[in-house]
Amino acid sequence: MGIGDTLKNLGDINKLRQQAMQMQKNLAGQQITVEENGVKVVITGDQKIMELSIQGISNEVLNEVLNKAIRKSQEMAAKELMNVSGGMGGMN
Repeated sequence: MGIGDTLKNLGDINKLRQQAMQMQKNLAGQQITVEENGVKVVITGDQKIMELSIQGISNEVLNEVLNKAIRKSQEMAAKELMNVSGGMGGMN
C-alpha cells in the first residue's frame, strides 16, 4: 500500500466523520415524546433525555443521571465497535 492509498483512506475517514457529525446534529434537532400511564418522556434523536415526568412531576437530577447512564452505554458500545473493527486499521 502506497502513500496515495493512505491519503485516500484518510480522506475517506474524514468524509465519514463529517457525515456522522452531520447525522448527529440532525438527530439532536428531533424529539420523540412518549406518554403512558402517567409517565412522560421527551428524548432527542441523539438519545438525550429532555424531560421525564411522572404524574406531572419532573426531576432534573433524574434527567441528568439518566443522560449520564446513556452516555456511558454509548461510550461502551463505541469501544466495543473499535475492538471488533480493529480500530482504524480495520477500515482498509
